[in-house]
Amino acid sequence: MPRFVQIADVAETLNISARQAYSLVKSGELPAIKVGNSWRVESAELESYIERAYAQTRRQVENNELVDDDVEA
Repeated sequence: MPRFVQIADVAETLNISARQAYSLVKSGELPAIKVGNSWRVESAELESYIERAYAQTRRQVENNELVDDDVEA
């Protein structure tokens, strides 16, 4: 895996839109750098974000706080 990936690759990995991926960067949830006019996310940061998301989901499940607003039929 390359050290840095583009926003489009982040979106594909997380199965979200590029706009949603950019929002994660803009909010600071997913650290990134700007190279020229393009954003790059370090692969290790993407993996760390995924681990944090898993941990948050585990806490929500344990506390019975999980909301099923994103359930696909």
